[in-house]
Amino acid sequence: MINKVIASVIPYFPKKFVWVFSKKYIAGETVEDAIKASRSLNGKSVSVTVDLLGEFITKMEQANVNRDQYLHIVDAFENARIEGNYSLKPTSFGLLIDPEKCYQNVRTIVALAAKYNNFVRIDMEDSKCVDLEIALYKRLKAEFPNNVGLVIQAYLHRTMDDVDELLKIHTPESPLDFRLCKGIYVEPEDIAIKDGKLINENFLKILDKLLYRGVYVGIATHDKVLVKGAYKLIEKYQVPKDMYEFQMLYGVTPELRSTIVGNGDKMRVYVPYGKDWFGYSTRRLKENPKMANHIIKSIFVKG
Repeated sequence: MINKVIASVIPYFPKKFVWVFSKKYIAGETVEDAIKASRSLNGKSVSVTVDLLGEFITKMEQANVNRDQYLHIVDAFENARIEGNYSLKPTSFGLLIDPEKCYQNVRTIVALAAKYNNFVRIDMEDSKCVDLEIALYKRLKAEFPNNVGLVIQAYLHRTMDDVDELLKIHTPESPLDFRLCKGIYVEPEDIAIKDGKLINENFLKILDKLLYRGVYVGIATHDKVLVKGAYKLIEKYQVPKDMYEFQMLYGVTPELRSTIVGNGDKMRVYVPYGKDWFGYSTRRLKENPKMANHIIKSIFVKG
C-alpha cells in the first residue's frame, strides 16, 4: 500500500527529483547520449537494442515525427558502428489511430534497418494492442523475413496459443525471432496471470517450446530463477549459442548481466532514451509500484 501511494504521488514531484532515480535506467535525452551508453556497453561485450521513449500518441502528426526520428536513429547508430539493433512501440506510430498508416511508418523504419542488414523488434504493449501488433509483425515479416522480430509476454493467458499459431509460419527461410519477457502492463485476471510463481512457470513452458522448435529467443529477464531454468533448457536441447541470447534493461542487475557474459553467452541490453523519460519513468512506476521501495533507498540511502 505504501509503495502504491509513493508511486501515485511521484509524478507530481519536480522533474529534477524524479531524474535522481531515472538516470540509472535511461541513457539520456539525445541520440548522442544513447550512442555513448551503447558504445560503453559494447566495450563490455554487450549488444544493445535502442528504443526512443514515447507511446500512445493522440495525433498522426506525432507518428510522422517519431518515424523521422527513428530513421535518424538508424542512420546514426549504423554510422557510429554500434553493435545493436532497434526496438519500437507501434502505438508511437499510430497503431490505435490508423493501423494502416502505422504499418507504413514502421515499414519505412524496417526497410532502412534491412538496408543495413539489421533488425527491428516490435514491442508488445497492453492487451488492446496484442492482435494488432501480431498482425503488424506477420505483415512485415512476409516482406522482411530476417529483419523483424516480436516481443511475447509470459503473463498473458493467451500467449502459448499465440506462439502455436505463429509457429505455423516458422520456416528456415523465414525464422521466428522472439523476445520472451514476463510482461509489465496492469491487466485484469481474466487476461493475465497474477501469481509470480505461475508467471515464471509459464515463461519456462513457452521457452521450452520455442527452444525445442528451433526458434531464436531473446530471454529477457533479471530473475535468477528464470536464468537458471533457461540454462537447464538450453542444456536439455543442446541449443547452440547462436540460437539464443539473454536480454536485460539498462541499469538493472549489472552483476547478473556480467555473470552471463562471463559464461560466454550473448547479452543484449535494452537502451531507452528520449525527452519523454519523465513520462516513461512515472508510467513504469505506476505499473510496478514495488519499484518505489528501490527509489526511496536510492535517494535517501545511496544519495
